[in-house]
Amino acid sequence: MDQTKIRNFCIIAHIDHGKSTLADRMLEITGTIKKRDMQDQLLDQMDIERERGITIKLAPVRMAWKEYILNLIDTPGHVDFAYEVSRSLAAVEGAVFVS
Repeated sequence: MDQTKIRNFCIIAHIDHGKSTLADRMLEITGTIKKRDMQDQLLDQMDIERERGITIKLAPVRMAWKEYILNLIDTPGHVDFAYEVSRSLAAVEGAVFVS
């Protein structure tokens, strides 16, 4: 794979602003996850994340879109997890800010 066709980015927003929902839709649109296997908050793996509807631990995922490889990091939105967000920003070329 040509490295010019790889994009590394993260999604950042305050808690409860739709980061995980946006990540879910991207997984669905790119065909990374089949529609029948889709569930809400797919990247949130811990029970407490699903119960409270928040992302605590960053979650990376790789998607193929047209001729590109998209490496996405879904980041936590709560201020207590700023370190996780800073790690995400250090690892990517750009960010999608949801407000």
